[in-house]
Amino acid sequence: MTGADTNQVTPKPRRRWSLKWKWALGTAIGSALIFICFSLLVYKSFTNLLLHQEQRNVASAVTTVQQSLRTESKGLTIKSVAAKLQPEASVEPATTMSERKHGVLQSKIFSDSDLTALSRTNLAVTVYDPHGNTLYLSRKDAHEFSKNKTRQVVLIGRGSDAELVGRAPIYAASNHRLIGYTQVTDNLAEYHSTTQNLIWIFIVMTMITIFGATLLGYFLAAFLLRPMRKIKQTINAVNDDPQTDSRVPDLKRNDELSDLAVVFNDMLDQMQRYINQQQQFVEDVSHELRTPVAIIQGHMELLNRWGKDDPQVLSESLAASLSETKRMQSLVQEMLDLSRAEQLEINFSHETSDVQKLVTQAFNDFTMIHPDFHFTFDDDVKKPVYAQIYRNHLEQILIILLDNAVKYSTRRKEIHLSLSTDYRYIEVAVQDFGEGISKDNLDRVFNRFYRVDKARSRDKGGNGLGLSIAQRLVEGYHGHISVESVVGQGSIFRFQLPILRDAKLLAKAEAETNDVEKIAKSELPAGIRPATRDEDEAPLDDHEHDH
Repeated sequence: MTGADTNQVTPKPRRRWSLKWKWALGTAIGSALIFICFSLLVYKSFTNLLLHQEQRNVASAVTTVQQSLRTESKGLTIKSVAAKLQPEASVEPATTMSERKHGVLQSKIFSDSDLTALSRTNLAVTVYDPHGNTLYLSRKDAHEFSKNKTRQVVLIGRGSDAELVGRAPIYAASNHRLIGYTQVTDNLAEYHSTTQNLIWIFIVMTMITIFGATLLGYFLAAFLLRPMRKIKQTINAVNDDPQTDSRVPDLKRNDELSDLAVVFNDMLDQMQRYINQQQQFVEDVSHELRTPVAIIQGHMELLNRWGKDDPQVLSESLAASLSETKRMQSLVQEMLDLSRAEQLEINFSHETSDVQKLVTQAFNDFTMIHPDFHFTFDDDVKKPVYAQIYRNHLEQILIILLDNAVKYSTRRKEIHLSLSTDYRYIEVAVQDFGEGISKDNLDRVFNRFYRVDKARSRDKGGNGLGLSIAQRLVEGYHGHISVESVVGQGSIFRFQLPILRDAKLLAKAEAETNDVEKIAKSELPAGIRPATRDEDEAPLDDHEHDH
């Protein structure tokens, strides 16, 4: 191994994720995101509601303290405050300043119904005199004293350390003199506990949502994608045997997968038709070319043995070989035309033609080519009618039918051509009064290489492919061709084509027809140029003009 080979690193196979798991994970992630957003909105709204409730409780506690102490017009003392806030408690006044600052009364019992709110364990009520000395402390409060001229409730701290602090001055009711301050601190223990529980509830609900959405998405995907298993089985069967008749069964579901199955079956049918056409083409070529090749080989061997010195044998062999060569050339061309006629939807799906104009043109051409025949044309169409068919293909169909009518009209040389329409189709009929076709042969007259009388057909130059080509062309454009015949009285070949209804294609066809007619009217015959007058030449007098 070379250095370059050793340096090459084999790429690792990419990890494969099934569509069911992709669907399940996508559903889970989407559901989780939606639930998280919803939870955040609920959490934010609920916590704001709780915080506002706590703020109202603190404000209510501050107001209660103010209303309870505002009647002390002489000023606040430890005893008077305790009597107001704890009327049933026996209180001994503090003798030192340190006792006042650390709280003289720390009882948790409130007897008055108006003071019930102050008994909450999360509230710390503190009362100060105008100089900031502590007169009353229900519970330990870590926040420093602050003088406020108005009542206010503020949130101090963040997260689990956040607390609400309400401060307000106390004025005497009689003379509106400042007699002290109150501070109510709410440690928000219930608020923090509730929010923590709410967070855990949302976390658990999110996990349940993700798990449930994953299971639901997986099983829903497995249920909805069951038809894909049948499609995969059909694909594997086609890979194993391209000529298999396996198809996706009817899914009995009116959804996109059913549409996919129908399209897939149509594609398999089309592919099968192409395979059959290719095999049929090869078989037909090998079968039909065997005879002319054998004839040419026989004449070449004859020339090799005796024809070199015999002018008559040489002339006969060359003439026969040339005749068979021409027949082979005609046969190959017709088979190529037949092969192309079976693939119209690929190459000529948007071509349109004026049927009345082409039928009239074919009638005029055959009338000119065969002056010994009497042609009649019954045209029941009053205005141009368009069909979705390539112009050359419609001409080829008309030529095949008219040429057959001429070939087999040996006694009564009369051909009738008719054109008519109904709401959906335009119909062309070609009638001859020749030999006719027996009932036994009517069902096989459109088969490849089939001839009613092979000896006479070979003499007339036919290969038995004309009617087969015509049938493939008509059916390729969603039309229908049929034949009625009586032996000894003649035959009638009819073919129908759908009238063009597509507005865009119809407008395009009419525009193209108008352009062709304008060009035809403006062009002069070949070799003739428009007359020009020399600028120096004097104009003719009145008496010089021809009359």
